[in-house]
Amino acid sequence: MQGVPHSFDNPADSAQFRCPAHRPGIELYRAHIVRHAFEPHVHEGFGLGAIESGVERFRYRGADHLAPPDSLVLMNPEELHTGCAETDGGWRYRMIYIDPATVAEVTGEPGWWFGDAVHADAQGARLITALLDALWQAREPLAFDSLLLQLLGEFRRHAHVPHAARAESPSRFAQVIEYLHVHLAERVTLDELAALAGLSPFHFLRQFQTCHHATPQQMLMALRLSMAKRLLAAGEAPAPVAAAVGLTDQAHLTRSFARRYGTTPARYQRALKR
Repeated sequence: MQGVPHSFDNPADSAQFRCPAHRPGIELYRAHIVRHAFEPHVHEGFGLGAIESGVERFRYRGADHLAPPDSLVLMNPEELHTGCAETDGGWRYRMIYIDPATVAEVTGEPGWWFGDAVHADAQGARLITALLDALWQAREPLAFDSLLLQLLGEFRRHAHVPHAARAESPSRFAQVIEYLHVHLAERVTLDELAALAGLSPFHFLRQFQTCHHATPQQMLMALRLSMAKRLLAAGEAPAPVAAAVGLTDQAHLTRSFARRYGTTPARYQRALKR
């Protein structure tokens, strides 16, 4: 990343990067900086993120800014800026660096721009922190892309958008949902589903969410857990059920099942036997 060293002189400073292999133009970043002072540098894309703890001081567009905990950092591409800790314990933060062309592709809205470099929004900052953490952990491409659309939707509230996407008539996605039913255990990609609908990937994602009030990944997980429930009711053991519906392992099934149905697979099966 431009302006960020590969290693820091002080062991208290740390930073990690992740670039999703399937989606160019995106870099995820999380760091805890205590001693290091970033010299003036730029990023080719937007620098969007949230401060988790501590306070950052940075110079941007000729003025000094302070970014306290639970605030958003909103930097436009190619804007020179610095960065250092304002508090003794440094500051901890998460960012996404994303090309303007990728923002336009995902949202359907070219020309995004941010007026304020720092925005106080405790609730929004915590949600964005959680979304950035979920993106970091996402390993299924469809899950990553669905979270990316949700993340940019949160940042959109603070952006100037000169070319807002036009609303279109909801498309019918019966073929897509049938495809999800048949491929529950597979790593389905956004490009596959969009091709079935005859749309570009992120246009499909936006239209699907408008039609079903859920992302394709949310729909896929709902279908996976519905099938898991049927298999459990038929007496199948949780571990093979998890594999059959495309979940990582039995623990993944237990967590997902409890979030949706309020009980664990084992308790559900015991209740059916009473």
